[in-house]
Amino acid sequence: MALFADRTRMMGTENAFKIGPHIARVAAKGKRVIRLNLGEPDFNAPEWVIEEVVSQLRSGNTRYCDPQGLLSLRQAIARQVGESRGLTISPDQVCVFPGGKPSIAFTQQLYCNPGDEIIYPSPGFPIYESMVRYVGAVPVPLHLDPSDGFTFSPEQLRRLITPKTKLIILNFPSNPTGGVADAALLEAVARVIQSCCAQDVRVYSDEIYENIIFGERSHASIASVPQMEGRTLIASGFSKSFAWTGGRIGYIVCPTVEEATAFKRLNINYFSCIPPYNQEGARVALEHPESGRWMAGMTAAFERRAQTVIEDLNRIDGIRCKMPKGAFYAFPDIEGLCRRLGVADAHDSLPEEIKARTTFSGLFQMFALYRHGVAVLDRSSFGSIGARDQHFIRLSLASSREDLSEGVTRIAAAGSDKDGFKMFLKENIDLF
Repeated sequence: MALFADRTRMMGTENAFKIGPHIARVAAKGKRVIRLNLGEPDFNAPEWVIEEVVSQLRSGNTRYCDPQGLLSLRQAIARQVGESRGLTISPDQVCVFPGGKPSIAFTQQLYCNPGDEIIYPSPGFPIYESMVRYVGAVPVPLHLDPSDGFTFSPEQLRRLITPKTKLIILNFPSNPTGGVADAALLEAVARVIQSCCAQDVRVYSDEIYENIIFGERSHASIASVPQMEGRTLIASGFSKSFAWTGGRIGYIVCPTVEEATAFKRLNINYFSCIPPYNQEGARVALEHPESGRWMAGMTAAFERRAQTVIEDLNRIDGIRCKMPKGAFYAFPDIEGLCRRLGVADAHDSLPEEIKARTTFSGLFQMFALYRHGVAVLDRSSFGSIGARDQHFIRLSLASSREDLSEGVTRIAAAGSDKDGFKMFLKENIDLF
């Protein structure tokens, strides 16, 4: 009898954390690493959120609470989501989780039987793809078009929908690309879903970057399109908008109370409940009169950084990068740099078993870290199925402008270090 269940081998991971031991190994040798790998805002959570959490702790609000989430927080979420999207939402349609990830996995578990198909964006948040086979479903990547701001056409989605489609995942603003969908695109996508999918097919709309949008754009949700509210799960949280990744508060707004109750049962089985003091902090985050201004200030800072970083990246021979429309990432195409550096030729000459485990951008990612001290993420960290010919890296803009500048400088130096790359690959083939 095997130690682990067969499904355990089907579960992937998130490379933003997986690369951590490599960063520690480089740092242990005395090299300062510029860490552009984690999608964690470098701001502190608003003071009024912190004060509320402390106050709740001091008042003794430290015990079990409703596994679906505190009513006070669910009321605030229902009000904010409803007002911002033109919907009428009951607090009983809301379920709260410890962070944004549980609702991704729980949605796949609740709605999908073995053999059902899940359509998800690629490149996209890695947990979309990493959980699909674990629940016995079939992954169907929806490859985003770099030439069109990393969105997709309604016809492209139509071609992927089959009678086995059960779940469609959307993410705008997008991680890792910064792509943003406007209302017209979402309306066209909704028409495809309405015409091609049965009523019990659900759309998981990941809107966790909803408050981090650049320029004069505004956030649009597919749930706001007529007849889509009853098909759409709206997912969001407090890690990004309020720079509160450690607070671990995410939520989902379900089409029906029955569905929210099903999510609640999973909470009971996995977590019992979410810390009530953090939930009250989240409530204050939504209700405080200064929160909107605070988020706008953080977003403006990310936009300024993006403008500078994109300009600097595009000065590097072999890199092409478009300005993101939201979130806080740069996602440059490094194919030209890889060919100039010799990465492409080196990859082609690798033994087949190693070649199958890495890509152009994967080789460059490790070289840039170990030899030049800059941590980024490769393209396959955001969905590997059908992506071997796409050569991108992700840089998180959630670092100081000084570190971002130094990080880009190190990427440029790595891109010109042909001899260093050859030596690195010769000495470190075991890394792959």
